Amino acid sequence: MNFQYKHIIWDWNGTLLNDVGLCVDIINGVLSKRNLNSLSLEKYREIFTFPIKNYYIKAGFDFSQYSFEVVGQEWMSEYERRRTECPLHSGVEETLLLLKTKNIEQSILSAYPHNTLIEIISHFNLNDFFSYIIGLDNIYATSKVELGKDLMKKIGNGYGKVLLIGDTEHDRDVAAEIGTDCVLIANGHQSKEKLLECKVPVYNSLSEFSIHLNNSGL
Repeated sequence: MNFQYKHIIWDWNGTLLNDVGLCVDIINGVLSKRNLNSLSLEKYREIFTFPIKNYYIKAGFDFSQYSFEVVGQEWMSEYERRRTECPLHSGVEETLLLLKTKNIEQSILSAYPHNTLIEIISHFNLNDFFSYIIGLDNIYATSKVELGKDLMKKIGNGYGKVLLIGDTEHDRDVAAEIGTDCVLIANGHQSKEKLLECKVPVYNSLSEFSIHLNNSGL
């Protein structure tokens, strides 16, 4: 990858924030309360998808018996209570700093609710790295496409100069919809096998991607 980008759009959950283990633990608690089978990390990465409701159905929830809104609120309440248990992925701060020192602007586009997104980024003292921090206005993690289109208007860099970095097929789809290139990191919410089907560059970790940046002469 010849690195000619002027702006990086980062996904947050699973890409910069290492919250996958917590997400599996919480969903298993919600499943257990309803006498449903728990998920292994591998199974979670295999079935996780957007919109989140579809992932819940694959996990075993029958929404003719349960309310998606109730289940989603239950999950999110527990996540919010425990979110500071999550660390950043290895290499996050080094990668953000490398890009900043090269005058490459950075933003965050997330399916995480906007207000809590701002809070958790502040918790890690990362705000100064980002030109824009954009999250959804609800807790049900639907789609980032429209927010991404609005962000592209704010960036104003045009097609071909913006790279979106995420950890799911949805990030690839968002990139295609808003006109950016895409790189996927395979230690987040979906398996490497699923990400390779997206036909974009896939790295095992953010640290591996950072090594690539250095080797590309950035």
